[in-house]
Amino acid sequence: MREPTLPGIPNIHSHAFQRAMAGLAERQTDPADSFWTWRELMYRFAGRITPQTQYDIAAQLYAELLEAGYTSVCEFHYLHHQPDGRPYDDPAAMSRAIIAAARDTGIRLTLLPVLYMTGGFDGRALSERQQRFGHTVDAYLSLLATLRAEEDARLRVGVALHSLRAVPEFALREVLSAIGSQTLPIHIHIAEQTAEVDDCLATRGARPVEWLLENAAVDERWTLVHATHLTPGEVRGIAERRAVVGLCPTTEANLGDGLFPLREFLDQGGRIGIGSDSNVSVSPVEELRWLEYGQRLLVRGRNIASTPAQPSAGGRLFDAVIAGGLQSCQQTGQAADRVVLDADAPALAAVTDDSLHDRFVFAGNQPLVKTVTIEGRCVVADGRHPQRDAIAARYRAALNGLLA
Repeated sequence: MREPTLPGIPNIHSHAFQRAMAGLAERQTDPADSFWTWRELMYRFAGRITPQTQYDIAAQLYAELLEAGYTSVCEFHYLHHQPDGRPYDDPAAMSRAIIAAARDTGIRLTLLPVLYMTGGFDGRALSERQQRFGHTVDAYLSLLATLRAEEDARLRVGVALHSLRAVPEFALREVLSAIGSQTLPIHIHIAEQTAEVDDCLATRGARPVEWLLENAAVDERWTLVHATHLTPGEVRGIAERRAVVGLCPTTEANLGDGLFPLREFLDQGGRIGIGSDSNVSVSPVEELRWLEYGQRLLVRGRNIASTPAQPSAGGRLFDAVIAGGLQSCQQTGQAADRVVLDADAPALAAVTDDSLHDRFVFAGNQPLVKTVTIEGRCVVADGRHPQRDAIAARYRAALNGLLA
């Protein structure tokens, strides 16, 4: 039979450096371990990353993403400065390390430099561990202009507002005013944790998504990452504004975030994409499968994403995350990227066009990707990235240094 082929899969939310943390934050440090205790561990790890180790980790991640069937990645990048907050001689050094890793591996990159200014909704100063994340608005816009000058066929640069707790209202307005109606991607973490919702209510008198919809011209350029904790009105509001919600099921499960109201959002025409976020998993199959399985556990039913018009749960999810991912990444030509699966894989035995998406998502997580092409160029052949061994050797050396 002909080789089964899928569109290239967009990964719309990644923190590349966190790939090197995978499996290192699964020991109890507090009887009430949560996202917030994990965050402290992450800050300590982030404090050791240099431009060189940033490159080595990102290259390893991006090769793995390509081998798994992702053909583009939105890098939500906030490790800007030296650990004490002083800029590098080249203020874009950490960003350039990510760009180099993407170019060397061949993945499409939507680089999203992050504006990060405060440590909470109350406007507190950044903590010692957060110093390397911080920018003034002017310095941030300067970095954005520098990076946009480097755009090419596989590099898109957009705006990332870390979160409402880290970006004061005045700064959000200044950045949005500066970019005006330009068709830049705009991404933001929002409503990931219930503590964030409570703090926003206490300081701004509204829930995070509620506040954003009332105070910003949210539209198709926007990606709301996580948006886990929503009211029915917020679900409707995001769908009506045609923004994308970036869902990261393996990270959201790993951090104990909660479950997004998927069926309600999709039924109102909402747009979604998937991301590997903390990169505890680099598999789109796992993200899609657990996106559906989390909903099944929540409602104690099956085939939650399916509809009478589209009875395949895998098919509806796959179509949704391709469309939403293309919108979120804003990469020209991305729709032509292709992932060819291994027709001889047992998991695809006797596969048909009607069953392909369900078999890909729900028949396990064996490596099924055979070939990946981006702009007609083969970046994965026989399931392997051509530089896999050399990239892995540099990654192992980098990790040994970080964990010494």
